[in-house]
Amino acid sequence: MNQTLKALALTAASIAVIATAASSASADTRWQNHHPRREQVNNRLANQNRRIRTERREGEITGAQAAELHAQDRGIRAQERYDASQNGGHITRAEQAQLNRNENQVSHEIGK
Repeated sequence: MNQTLKALALTAASIAVIATAASSASADTRWQNHHPRREQVNNRLANQNRRIRTERREGEITGAQAAELHAQDRGIRAQERYDASQNGGHITRAEQAQLNRNENQVSHEIGK
């Protein structure tokens, strides 16, 4: 897949995620209402998981590359859970920003 198609696909996926989030904002669970930073981080991790599976299925990345990307995402999720355990179930803005930076690094590796 060339860079233009990748950019277009990423843009479309982003719009879909935003539209879904906007339409389901009123349907958030109590947990989501009380943990919006954790929800945002976890939604990004779920989206990256889908992207990794799609890239693997399309042959854009190897099984080993997919396994490595999933391992990196598991590390980010573990860090998010640890951070939350230290803050009464919440993560701070600084922790969210760091987790997002880590997710950005993995995101750039997907489909290279």
